[in-house]
Amino acid sequence: MFAKQVSQDSPFLSYFCSMKLDYKDLLPEHFSPESRVWVYQSSRLFSLAEALQIEEQLNQFTAEWQSHGADVEAYGNLFFGQFVVLMADETKAGVSGCSTDSSVRFIKNLGEQYGVDFFNRTNLAFFVKDKIQMLPMNQVPYAIQNGFIESDTLYFNNLVQTKKELEESWMVPVKNSWLAKKYNITAGTSS
Repeated sequence: MFAKQVSQDSPFLSYFCSMKLDYKDLLPEHFSPESRVWVYQSSRLFSLAEALQIEEQLNQFTAEWQSHGADVEAYGNLFFGQFVVLMADETKAGVSGCSTDSSVRFIKNLGEQYGVDFFNRTNLAFFVKDKIQMLPMNQVPYAIQNGFIESDTLYFNNLVQTKKELEESWMVPVKNSWLAKKYNITAGTSS
């Protein structure tokens, strides 16, 4: 049954199941580097069935997304079974406040439908022991002190705002993030 829903060549299947951190080749090449980006981190990993449904909903939303009656050149994807990324190339039509509100409503509805929180910015995501680990911000000092997070641990910087930033600065070593300054992390910080 699963094989009928997703082909073996599906980029979704390979990225969801193998936890490869490659994602850039899934981004639309023809979008401007200055395309606006919104990253919504789920409070939990989605099941495969949920992820397939969410991708379908993302495709429908981005196909219908409009700004003042003009189609938004949009892209959406669920990365690593946990991050919804929306992107709008504003070289053709700008994204207005109303169209941004519609995307936020869409994400809120997804959260209600699947029982997750996409808006808790105090939960941080790290790539630790070959998987994505969520950590409340107030536990970061403990994790650093006990060697769970080191200077080279990858951190998901969900504050990226453009396609270029998504490509270059979404996953960065902790030592290159805002966390380094906040928690006095240097290149040698480890357990």
